[in-house]
Amino acid sequence: MKKTWIPELDGLRVLMIFMVSWYHIWQQSWLTPVIGTYSLDYLLRSGYVWVDGTVLLSAFLLFLPYARAKRDRTDLPDPRAFYRRRARKILPGYYTILVLTFLFICLPWGLYYSPQFMVKDAATHLTFTFPFFYDTYITTPLGAACWTLAIEVQAYALFPWIARAALKRPGRTAAVLTGLCFGFRLWCIWSLADFNMVVNQLINFLDVYVLGCLAASVYARTEKRERKPWTRWAATAVFLLALWGLLRMLRIQAASSVYTADSGIAGRIAGWLGMERGSSNYPIIQRNQMLYRPVYAVLFGGLILSAPLSLTPLRKLLGNPVTRFLGGISMNYYLAHQTVIVHMRRLRFPWSEAEYPNQAGEQPWQTRYTLLAFGISLAAAVLITYLVEKPVQRWMDRMRERKRVNAA
Repeated sequence: MKKTWIPELDGLRVLMIFMVSWYHIWQQSWLTPVIGTYSLDYLLRSGYVWVDGTVLLSAFLLFLPYARAKRDRTDLPDPRAFYRRRARKILPGYYTILVLTFLFICLPWGLYYSPQFMVKDAATHLTFTFPFFYDTYITTPLGAACWTLAIEVQAYALFPWIARAALKRPGRTAAVLTGLCFGFRLWCIWSLADFNMVVNQLINFLDVYVLGCLAASVYARTEKRERKPWTRWAATAVFLLALWGLLRMLRIQAASSVYTADSGIAGRIAGWLGMERGSSNYPIIQRNQMLYRPVYAVLFGGLILSAPLSLTPLRKLLGNPVTRFLGGISMNYYLAHQTVIVHMRRLRFPWSEAEYPNQAGEQPWQTRYTLLAFGISLAAAVLITYLVEKPVQRWMDRMRERKRVNAA
């Protein structure tokens, strides 16, 4: 059987999702770890940036079968099979988490201010359209982290057709998508004073998808070539350089002012474009996030391309049975973790002396909360994956096979 799985990417996926979840947990605990004199504060404050890495990794893996088909001159993936695989992977766990959150948290705790909002929130989450509306995106009690999956599903709806266009006219397709993205992004920065509803829309990630597809094309052309020792060393050097660059960019992003004008790189770019503002309520952090997004994508792309080609110790660190297991439950972990950690605060679990223990810096509450937040989220992901997702997937496979046999 031809190998298509790239084990090293399991480790990168786990790292990216871990960093995003750590950022969300830090928002609740305010616990900032320090290693000796080295503070990890900047990693936590910029933890949302790793979402861009998950989007780029998704684009890479989605386009890789098309790039391989072009290389091998074989048939392109069937769109119907593509949609079946996506539904098989996403829907069981996602819908389970929605239903459990709705029935056991939202309704008992009275988290909806009106029946109309409740119906709208449920309907838009079921159809992955909730990021289009302020109330269902910003104030939803169904789990704020789900927006990432929503834009992914929106991309899935278009991807088979975009992939075919990219194979026929790669330059033109990339130019159109990137032009749409940059045009929208510059319009946002020029015209808006609030980026909450635009910073994470699909159109604002199109350049990330383009770079992910480009990385997949490069990988497909090189994966069958013989690996010489110097290429392993070179790939490892690229990985370390990309990681160093990413850490530097995260430090810059973490240092962005919340609202006031800054003198950083993004501030100078905005100034050159005539878009710098000194308003006391202008969201500099989100503006910088949009302007730096192509840079993040290039650095994440460097990690993704170099990891499978690197030296054995690095490849084993990223691709091993543990990372494969964690990668298999990572989607359900990501979807469940924010609901879990917010409800832990709602339940005041673990117990704290102060009403707001994060603001008081209460110990050992901060450490206990952080460890329990990771542990409970992980346990929930395991249960959902093995008690719901995989059994439903097997049932879907049996139904499809029975339908195929009956049709024959």
